Amino acid sequence: MSDAPLSLARRRAITSALLLGMSLGALEATVVSTALPTVVLTLGGLAHYSWVFSAYLLTSTASVPIWGRLSDLYGHRRLYLIGIAVFLVGSALSGAAVSMPQLIAFRAIQGLGAGAIIPLGMTIIGELYTLQERARVQAIFSGVWGVASIAGPLVGGYITDALSWRWVFLLNLPVGLLAAVVLASAYPASRRQVTVPVDWLGATLLFAGVTSILIALSDVAGSALPWMAATAVLFALFTVVERRVVEPILPLDLFRDKLVTRTLVVVFLVGAAMLGSIAFVPLFVQGVMGGTATAAGQALTPLFLGWVIMSVLSARLVILVSYRPTTTVGAVLLVAGYGALSLVGVQTSRAAMYVALFVLGCGLGLSLLSLLLAIQHGVDRSRLGLATSLNQFFRSVGSVVGVALMGALLARGLAGVVSPDALGAVEAGAAPLDALAREALAEALRGVFRAGAALSGAAVVACWFLPSVDFSRGAHQAAGEILLAAEMASLESEGEPDVVGG
Repeated sequence: MSDAPLSLARRRAITSALLLGMSLGALEATVVSTALPTVVLTLGGLAHYSWVFSAYLLTSTASVPIWGRLSDLYGHRRLYLIGIAVFLVGSALSGAAVSMPQLIAFRAIQGLGAGAIIPLGMTIIGELYTLQERARVQAIFSGVWGVASIAGPLVGGYITDALSWRWVFLLNLPVGLLAAVVLASAYPASRRQVTVPVDWLGATLLFAGVTSILIALSDVAGSALPWMAATAVLFALFTVVERRVVEPILPLDLFRDKLVTRTLVVVFLVGAAMLGSIAFVPLFVQGVMGGTATAAGQALTPLFLGWVIMSVLSARLVILVSYRPTTTVGAVLLVAGYGALSLVGVQTSRAAMYVALFVLGCGLGLSLLSLLLAIQHGVDRSRLGLATSLNQFFRSVGSVVGVALMGALLARGLAGVVSPDALGAVEAGAAPLDALAREALAEALRGVFRAGAALSGAAVVACWFLPSVDFSRGAHQAAGEILLAAEMASLESEGEPDVVGG
């Protein structure tokens, strides 16, 4: 970025563009789920239903470390604009798909771009605002993410009914283009010159290895053994390459840092616990309580509300009391929330469930952002981009592992009692379960929530081994108090941004 300070008007223009990009990423994570039944009716390919989600998840997760590293080398502005371009190409192609295999392939392209939009957008916020200003801006971004996450299914349903499922993807184009044009015109290009070769072989092996393990852990793999074997081979080759190249895409000695490794363990455990509530609470509302799909979506509102509130407060709490107590309290709240959910039954009131979900959201808001600030503050400044991208990566992989584990527990609990077809009918609103099946589903979901409590308890234990980080001078100069769902940024290793008036 140019050394000349930016005016307040330009900073606001850039922030508005980033908010548009944020809304794209947040909505796309949820809006497709509402439109997909109509997509299946149009294109066929019910057997490939889950791949429409999985393809997006795989490429967006696997590409995060690579986007972060490349942005350190080539500049965050350039990589952000490339990410938006890839996302929009994938959106346009998805909207024009004429078969389910095409849609899956185009969703993979879309996910590849999504791996850059939110994290690199937060990086640019870290460059534009001082620590005190970022605390205020972060609240706005957290609110946008929370609202977009809740509104996604409603927006998807309306667009599908009023227009066509294709517009779920095509409406990304004007919004994304506007965001890109405003950012490109208002945000100066970096003056940096790349003097080292990019480790493209290492990046390819890393992407392939991560994709392989995510497929092995997903419900679309069939037999996981071949994919696990492929993962082992790919990561072995990756290790060999990274030890030989001059500028590796992932320097392995980073994992010798106690702060990095122990923080990532906690991030992984919290990520594994996190998605259990988001994935299975709607099923409880519909299958056990007899609620509608709309009611199931609304049930998550308290969780996102608690997440937004505590993510805004956690940056200040980290500076006041350090990150270990804040993270530990967040993990304890996760245990408490899941413990309360493990007691719910057919007769449980929705108010009681909402309180439990609000507690869960507060735990997520406290723990995830505290861990992010700690890893940004504690590592060498030349590796901020890499270390913080790993934060998001481990959370995403933890989420995949958690959902796979909890899904297996649910299937075991329902074996011989409730068929997958019956659950599908419940989720589609076609047929409610009888009393016996509802009680069986409630008991199986209580087992899922107990697993969430166990994972959260493991995170509490892991918090005791976190090394100390000195926040007495405030959070790291380049550390953005980042929004709740990104939980990462690849930051510049340069100084604090200037405070500039109009």
